[in-house]
Amino acid sequence: MYKAHFGLRELPFGITPDTSFFFACSNYQEALNTLLVAAKNGEGFIKITGEVGVGKTLLCRKFMASLEKSFVTAYIPNPYLEPRTLMLALAEELEIPQERDVDQHQLLKAINHRLLVLARDGKRVILCLDEAQAMPLETLEALRLLTNLETEKRKLLQIVMFGQPELDRKLGHDAIRQLLQRITFHYHLGPLSKDDLEFYVSHRLSVAGYTGSRLLDRHAVRALYAASGGVPRLVNVLAHKALMLTYGEGKQQVAPRHVRMAAEDTGSARKPSWHWYAAGAAALLAAGCGAGWVYFQ
Repeated sequence: MYKAHFGLRELPFGITPDTSFFFACSNYQEALNTLLVAAKNGEGFIKITGEVGVGKTLLCRKFMASLEKSFVTAYIPNPYLEPRTLMLALAEELEIPQERDVDQHQLLKAINHRLLVLARDGKRVILCLDEAQAMPLETLEALRLLTNLETEKRKLLQIVMFGQPELDRKLGHDAIRQLLQRITFHYHLGPLSKDDLEFYVSHRLSVAGYTGSRLLDRHAVRALYAASGGVPRLVNVLAHKALMLTYGEGKQQVAPRHVRMAAEDTGSARKPSWHWYAAGAAALLAAGCGAGWVYFQ
């Protein structure tokens, strides 16, 4: 791999949601602040939406890591579940022992009891649901019923949904209009701006241990924005491939052509008029970076 070549401690552009790489530009910091304020105020329902790859899962994990010790978090990464299964998943997250054949009514009672115990201990419980656009309508309605669990002072359970824009369309369904009315905080997470992208790249390189001179020149950064549209996941994929290409040539600085070659090798990247780079990109990726590419995949 190219870590030693560029003097890195770790790979700077992985696609796993590592909170140590969280980039607090205005867009992402504003979303995080929205979540923290809403959680502190005890809001029942909070919604974060954004297109594929903009960093919703990373934001979710950063949010949970930023909460005070008085909060108890439950995290369900794949909520494509029927109502009873969702409640079983929540019960497991809250460490509630359950019989395998428990019915939904008893399950709800057990969850309510556990939430009351935690509230008496001064704890607040937040349920974070990733990929919430995948939830069936009947499961979304079950979520609304969970937010009915409350004391005279506050809700026993706060729910944060992270989802793609399809979630908004699903919430517009007439059958769950009561749920939509309960969402008091909402934030739409967009891609990085051109200026933010340059700082984003520098930030990730710095976290990964890079201390040298400028690794991507300004023209390379512009090419990276043109090919990615500022979507962080795509930025990471393209930057990783561009570093591999640069390493394969024995160079020390990423040039625009390396980014364009990486874009030609990436199906989801934008390719305005770069088709003549395709053959060179494929050859360099295969010849110079074979072992590292297998590792990345």
